[in-house]
Amino acid sequence: MSARSGRVAGVVLRVLVAILAAVIGADTAPRAGYSAFGGVVAALVVTALVLMAERAAGRARLERLVWGTLGGVVGLFAGIAAGFALAGVAPAVGAGALALGGLLGAWLGGATGVRRGAEVTGLNAMLFPRPAAERPTKLVDTSSLIDGRIADLAATGFVDGPLVIPEFVLRELQQIADAGDPRKRTRGKRGFDVVQRLQRLPGLLVELDPADVPGVIEVDEKLLALARARGAKIVTTDYNLNKRAELTGVVVLNVNDLSNALKPAVVAGEAMRVHVLREGKESGQGVAYLDDGTMVVVDQGKRWIGQTVDVAVTSVLQTSAGRIIFTRLRDDEGARA
Repeated sequence: MSARSGRVAGVVLRVLVAILAAVIGADTAPRAGYSAFGGVVAALVVTALVLMAERAAGRARLERLVWGTLGGVVGLFAGIAAGFALAGVAPAVGAGALALGGLLGAWLGGATGVRRGAEVTGLNAMLFPRPAAERPTKLVDTSSLIDGRIADLAATGFVDGPLVIPEFVLRELQQIADAGDPRKRTRGKRGFDVVQRLQRLPGLLVELDPADVPGVIEVDEKLLALARARGAKIVTTDYNLNKRAELTGVVVLNVNDLSNALKPAVVAGEAMRVHVLREGKESGQGVAYLDDGTMVVVDQGKRWIGQTVDVAVTSVLQTSAGRIIFTRLRDDEGARA
């Protein structure tokens, strides 16, 4: 039964209870000397109060209900005992003292049980054990397997399972490994090596899922459909898949985003020393790389290709595809030129 069907059934049952209560009230009230209409109104008011209590009880945790009920019962008896004591001192109050004592005692005991019952942690853990929270499934795509850093993250314990690798992802890896281009073959083989490494990691649950998505050919679309169906997250390094997932509401764990977040922060004006390796896209630019692979664009750095220069950061461009640091030659370098 779907959630919507369950809500509809609940509403129907509550309406039936109210109708039956009204019929009983209309039948009972004349026997007690009251009008049938008054009996219907009284029955509906009591029914409304009971249904409100039922909804509140449905939202409360079990231990709160138990401690509240236990406190209410203890408070009820204590209140009645206090009422008897009051009636003994002032006989005129009679049954009113008992009723008032029972009501106030039950209220005080119930409220105390609800608010303070959670403090009995040891007994609560024994009587009301809670199931361990279910960890969300993570679907691993082809790009993250070829990239390989997912295995390093899993080895450190920062990425836990279950990691699910669909069969259609393995088929795509096989196609890459069988390609005529030697570079593609190397990437495909590295992807299979990463799968084996993940399977050998102790304590990590890795599943090979044979599920497929009929009628869908593209692997990325299959991943998105499977993630929506299973309520899973997608582990990827693919920038385009990341964007498509955001549009469809699928949660993505982009390894590039994590890697960029862990890189040392640089700010405008910060000085660094880089080795210019090649010419940039724009006229006069040079390109260097940091040890972590971050690209550094050096304005007017083309003439320093093959040399190490001191530069100052002018801006940083951060995207899911990576980070680019834009710099200019420091004044002493310009003077030396």
